[in-house]
Amino acid sequence: MSDKDNQVDFELSSGIAAFEGKNFSRAASLLSPLAEAGDIEAQYRMAIMAQGGLGMVVNALMAYKFMKAAAEGGQPMAQHGLGFMYMEGECVEQNLPKAVEWFRRAAEQGLAGSQTTLAMLYEEGKGVEKDMEEARRWYQKAGF
Repeated sequence: MSDKDNQVDFELSSGIAAFEGKNFSRAASLLSPLAEAGDIEAQYRMAIMAQGGLGMVVNALMAYKFMKAAAEGGQPMAQHGLGFMYMEGECVEQNLPKAVEWFRRAAEQGLAGSQTTLAMLYEEGKGVEKDMEEARRWYQKAGF
């Protein structure tokens, strides 16, 4: 591992620690360059901060940009977050079929919250055809 890789790892770890310690302005300053460089963990946390106005002014465009990038990079919590954005029409226009698509991606990676949300969408017929068998399948995967 090069010195540059070690520095990036240190900055990411420090940024995540600042995020988890609720020192959001410090987290943003550490994670922003990493998010811009394509790090999905940094992108996910930057999206959360931009969406909630944590350590910065609320920025829906930035929140969507980073949440989508992290989701496309395979980060399951970002996939769930993007699904929620589409489901609620938060930071992006409401689109239930897209919400289902992103919840499914996270659910397939084992994220119980996404499995449960997907089950409820099938149970209610929101964004998908109502399908109680599919709802039961996802509830079961989520541990219900």
